[in-house]
Amino acid sequence: MSDRIVRNGNLAALATAVLQPGFVGTVPPAWICRWLGDGLGSVVLFGRNVVDPGQVAALTAALRAERSDVIVAIDEEAGDVTRIESGRGSSRPGNLALGAIDDPVLTEEVARDLGVELAAAGVTLNYAPDVDVNSNPDNPIIGVRSFGADPSLVARHATAWVRGLQSAGVAACAKHFPGHGDTRVDSHHDLPRIDADRVRLHTVELAPFRAAVAAGVQAVMTGHLLVPALDPDLPATLSGRVLGGLLREEMGFDGVVVTDAVEMGAVAGRYGLAGAAVRALAAGADAICVGGEHADEETARQLRDAIVDAVVDGELPEERLTEAAKRVGQLADWTATARTCRTYPPGTPGAAAGGSAVGLVAARRAVRVTTGDAAPSLPLTRPAHVVEFQPPHHVAIGSETPWGVAVPLAALVPGTTSVRYAENSVPSDPAADAAGRPLVLVVRDLHRHAWMGDAVDRALATRPDAVVVELGVPARVTGAVHVATHGATRAAGRAAAELLAGGVVSPGW
Repeated sequence: MSDRIVRNGNLAALATAVLQPGFVGTVPPAWICRWLGDGLGSVVLFGRNVVDPGQVAALTAALRAERSDVIVAIDEEAGDVTRIESGRGSSRPGNLALGAIDDPVLTEEVARDLGVELAAAGVTLNYAPDVDVNSNPDNPIIGVRSFGADPSLVARHATAWVRGLQSAGVAACAKHFPGHGDTRVDSHHDLPRIDADRVRLHTVELAPFRAAVAAGVQAVMTGHLLVPALDPDLPATLSGRVLGGLLREEMGFDGVVVTDAVEMGAVAGRYGLAGAAVRALAAGADAICVGGEHADEETARQLRDAIVDAVVDGELPEERLTEAAKRVGQLADWTATARTCRTYPPGTPGAAAGGSAVGLVAARRAVRVTTGDAAPSLPLTRPAHVVEFQPPHHVAIGSETPWGVAVPLAALVPGTTSVRYAENSVPSDPAADAAGRPLVLVVRDLHRHAWMGDAVDRALATRPDAVVVELGVPARVTGAVHVATHGATRAAGRAAAELLAGGVVSPGW
């Protein structure tokens, strides 16, 4: 056997180790099992891989039968972005709600509760918390995923979340470095640009990441962001100045750097899928997340071969690839040790039909009510008509994930009716069907959607006594009664319904 063949075989094993692919199905496909035998270090689960906790536990056990220390990652923010509860909506309130309460002890408890549930299902790495500072209320992709607009608030809740999740034996991953909060562009589609100077970046965007690093966060996820004050030419994911110079050297982070999905338009649209992966590794990333969209063996093979070719051609130093694979192995060791130190019996938090008990407590505490002079009294005394306005689909949120107030309110008050309107289906009078009954208008990020604002204004013109329930960022307060839940999770909808009806929704709704 020639030295070249041996070297290329070693390089292929290293390249395989740094990939973190997704796959389709609720059991591991044959190609994933083969690749685990060939050294694949990680996989990532999405909503398409989840039916219930028992099924996920069986899936992860099958993965570990092929490789005992495989890292099983998931993108579970326990808010509007949920994978483990994608089919019914999260039973926890999400980051903005926790920030509105501003009780770090509660945040840590919610994160620990989630960690116990994930660990019981065999998940060992969670792409959370989102520690972006949502300083731009028009941000199309962060919003309620952030703890808030105050960097010190975000920092203390980032610390609490990391401690809570990792105390349950699941590695946390702070995202999206160096901060996706002050953007107007969604990096799934194009490259956002942040024009803040270095002083502002260190004061605002980077403060929560410093807190997460100090708290011992095991992983950091890159953002596909152009930040000229740090690197005028390359997105952060592909920038040695950002990943090596800032994150490693200045901030002292020595854990795993995971890319945001490399198929996203902000990087793949400019450099191609393989080009983005190779450049990310060269810049200092350790694990390449892929498979939200390209969840197949051919994509994984393409990336592996491109990484090998880049080393052979001198584009990617072999020492850099070796270092990346070593860091992935160190994280695998951490997760394996964490699993052996803890046991997770049946009936763990969140696994029951009612979901997370502490999550519901938090969702109730996050509700804020603003009333005007002509405010109707709450709770409502009769069945209401609920009008829900549906914004365009948020790409980070599973299209299958339900949301709203009408369903839990109907469970409390029989006779409740409802309708949901998208932009192209709103009638001239959205309140017409209320027919004298109490009217509830449910919105998500009302301030960001002109058509929604116009529809709500028309409804309030004929029904000034209507209750407005905001499930997004409450930047625009309107209506005689305005209810802000700070998120559109199942727990948030249930908390709003309980406030409106003056009752408690049964756990199994």
